Amino acid sequence: MNQEHSRGAYGARGSHKPFSQRKSSGGSRFSSGSGRSFGSARSASRGGGYGGNRGGGNRGGGRNFGQHIDSAKFVRKAKAPEAIIEFTPVHNFADFLVDSRLKNNIIKKGYIKPTPIQDQSIPVVLQGKDLVGIANTGTGKTAAFLIPLIDKVLKFPKEKILIVVPTRELAQQIESELKGFAFGLNVWGVCAVGGVNIQGQIRSLVRPFNFLIGTPGRLRDLIDRRRINLAEYTTVVLDEADRMLDMGFVNEIRFMVSQMPATRQTLFFSATMSNEVNALVKDFLKMPVNISVKTGNTADQVDQDIVRVPAGKDKTEVLCDLLASQGFDKVLIFGRTKHGVQRLADSLAKKGFKAEAIHGNKSQGQRQRALQLFKEDHVKVLVATDVAARGLDIVDVSHVINFDVPATYEDYVHRIGRTGRAGKKGSAFTFV
Repeated sequence: MNQEHSRGAYGARGSHKPFSQRKSSGGSRFSSGSGRSFGSARSASRGGGYGGNRGGGNRGGGRNFGQHIDSAKFVRKAKAPEAIIEFTPVHNFADFLVDSRLKNNIIKKGYIKPTPIQDQSIPVVLQGKDLVGIANTGTGKTAAFLIPLIDKVLKFPKEKILIVVPTRELAQQIESELKGFAFGLNVWGVCAVGGVNIQGQIRSLVRPFNFLIGTPGRLRDLIDRRRINLAEYTTVVLDEADRMLDMGFVNEIRFMVSQMPATRQTLFFSATMSNEVNALVKDFLKMPVNISVKTGNTADQVDQDIVRVPAGKDKTEVLCDLLASQGFDKVLIFGRTKHGVQRLADSLAKKGFKAEAIHGNKSQGQRQRALQLFKEDHVKVLVATDVAARGLDIVDVSHVINFDVPATYEDYVHRIGRTGRAGKKGSAFTFV
């Protein structure tokens, strides 16, 4: 292991000292007693890999969840700014052949230069072709399909477009983006997700609309109630397709696509291209244009390190010391279970931290409220299950902390993708 990977976890933004080298008084929690830092990748690789138990490792033959991940994969220094090659797009947003009113809204939102996925995808979608778009999280996939599809609706006002996503939060985020891009254009959308009363969504489906954005379970419910006729939809977007398969929605996806016209435009957007996703592509798309702008497995602008919690240490207390460190301004913490996430958020709140939780046991209103409080900086800490790991665009998250090791390395990549966005540097810590 090289020297960079054997250094300790950072205690605060801008401090490159291992915890074991930081000054301590009165038995600081950051002193392990053996002289080893909590962030030592070398020591962590010898211990238990999962941080769900108090004290760190998976001791005493406890259950493991998911795949084993070498803790060294959680340690990586962010690239220096000069090492990151700046992307030069072929187009500016002003160059795209879209309705001038839509172009004005794009400019009002501050969009000037497209990201790689936008630069390559928008012209293809405007041509009406099927598309498979693979790009890292946080690279602007939503605008890559919304902009050309809004233009399509402006040209063909009776067009109906189905957008299927894995989570409620992502559906509502896309709905919000749609409202911004389509402001004043008489283009409307309906958001159909679980966790809220279905009757309001049924009433919305009676009024004129062009975009239906929803999660597979709620969409299937509305189809079964005969409130949606997919034969009317000639465009479908499957966003975060790999995540939907991970969540077990393959049958719902196959059913919905089978109900749509054979002649349609189908767009796949995803961060990864698994064998299962590839099988769906072959079944659903016709001569698709394949665009891949993935630049690596993890964010180049995220400092990644581990926090080793020795046996006997209270994991929550170690977390509290981290959160109290300078620079931990807006922190997203991931846990494995709904109950564990809620307990951790309650514990942090009792210790004086402004913390909220989002997980599957929360109502949609509660989840939205917690997310909004975090986005608007009314709370410092948001504790979440992996429901928040995909697709959400939360500005200026300073740190991502994996309180529990994720089930797969792919989940890890999506978790840490919530920081280090929009050209800013971020930090990620994983408890092991």
